[in-house]
Amino acid sequence: MHAATAPPPPPPARRRVLAAANLTRGTVLALLTAALLAGSTDLWPVYAAAFVLGAGEALADTAYGSLVPPVVRRDSLGRANARLALTFSLNNQLLGPPLGALMFAGLWALPFGSDALAHLVSVLVVLRIAVSSGSPEAPAEPDGARRTTLRAEIGEGLSFVRGTAGLRVLCACILVMNLAGVGAFSVWVLYAREHLGPSETGFGLFVAAGAVGGVLGSQVYGWLETRVGRLFLLRWGLVVEAATYAALALTSDGRVAGLVMVLFGIHAVVWGTVATTVRQRLTPDPLLGRVGSVYRLAGLGGAALGAVLGGLVAEYAGLLVPFWTAAAAVGALAVFAWRPLVITNRL
Repeated sequence: MHAATAPPPPPPARRRVLAAANLTRGTVLALLTAALLAGSTDLWPVYAAAFVLGAGEALADTAYGSLVPPVVRRDSLGRANARLALTFSLNNQLLGPPLGALMFAGLWALPFGSDALAHLVSVLVVLRIAVSSGSPEAPAEPDGARRTTLRAEIGEGLSFVRGTAGLRVLCACILVMNLAGVGAFSVWVLYAREHLGPSETGFGLFVAAGAVGGVLGSQVYGWLETRVGRLFLLRWGLVVEAATYAALALTSDGRVAGLVMVLFGIHAVVWGTVATTVRQRLTPDPLLGRVGSVYRLAGLGGAALGAVLGGLVAEYAGLLVPFWTAAAAVGALAVFAWRPLVITNRL
């Protein structure tokens, strides 16, 4: 048995990208807070801030995902990703919305100011990652390292994804899943109000059900990965997702739909964690950011198109048609991806 050694610290460039993105977002949010406190009613600062925040999120999330493998042992990568998914479920979905509403009720600029402070504090945390690893930091660019253009690096990432079977199938999966899933959930409020008809409290609990499932999914991920393996989770996760949309279309009972969403939340975190872990294990360290950006483009591209198509389908074909369409699309994906996904079992 070889003694476990501490992984090397992440490349400084990734930390700088993440720190710069968060610093920019924090500054923009601070300026927006100041404008609101000054009584500004113009919408253009909100639009400008939303654009900068969206662009910063794309950069930050890609760098963030690339920072994980260098600081986590290979056999602990899945559990680390599950714990990071837990922070998203807790902060972004379960605790963040009601806390933001509470702050907004007290002072409408307070949520933006708090978010600005959180982003600025995160810069200090990010810059200390290499220090906490206990290893000397590598130079930003080794002597003699080749310099390429942005276009060439994007092409390199795309070429690597096209040439790696496991990455190709994962990108295809996330594209179809987001296209179908966001298409269904684009009519989420109408589905809950018109099809389920819950009270205002019931609607809040219904929305929170998926987040509760996400928390549970992050807790059981380590056990599932050890007991059944990543291939099983990827394959049968597609079946679970297809069944989720069908179940939501079939039921009009809010309690049943809430339970389905808890199970869907578990699945979403487990499947997402497996896919992230497999993608990181398939990708050489220097290409983590480029491959991650391709994967993210597939996911966001599918989500954007799905939101538009889902609304159109619901308007012209019926409220439940996007759910049946999503069930059929992900079910077909499960059939076509079943055999190609076996490549992920060799890691």
